[in-house]
Amino acid sequence: MQTVVSTIEDLLALPDDGMRHELLDGIHVVTPAPNLLHQRTVSEIMAHLHSALAGRDDAESFTSPADVMLGPRTLVQPDLFVVRRTPGQRLERWADVGVPLLAIEILSPTTAPRDRGAKRRIYQRAGVLEYWIVDLDARLIERWRPDDARPEILDARVSWALPGGAAGTLDAADLFARVFEDRS
Repeated sequence: MQTVVSTIEDLLALPDDGMRHELLDGIHVVTPAPNLLHQRTVSEIMAHLHSALAGRDDAESFTSPADVMLGPRTLVQPDLFVVRRTPGQRLERWADVGVPLLAIEILSPTTAPRDRGAKRRIYQRAGVLEYWIVDLDARLIERWRPDDARPEILDARVSWALPGGAAGTLDAADLFARVFEDRS
């Protein structure tokens, strides 16, 4: 018998099966474990974020699995994300993080339509300040902001700044060279 999942409570009650479960405007979506290049990309971008946010107490970066609630029928698992922190605030549960300032998804053939469609609209509607879609095949990053009708396409550098002063510049060409182990 298949379990019907239509609420966040239903989703959180599922047994751990090693898959990524999300609820996108009430639609239950299951994604298999990511491949090696996906995970290498996550590690490389996380290292960049960790370095850019070092010493700051107003923002923190995370990777999934994470249960980020963006509405009563919407729970997402961004590959990477940065959240706002109030200095002295203790984050102890995913429900404490609120809307991410930056959300990043690494495309795969199975997730591309969803990442560019439903999830993009959800992130924009929720007020995520920057949403990056990392396209490994094209070696580029699409940057979306809340009011964008089209993405900004970045293949050299991604300069970003968040409220409170957290900022950085990601060298996209170097990122892709490290991910694909391109040797000069």
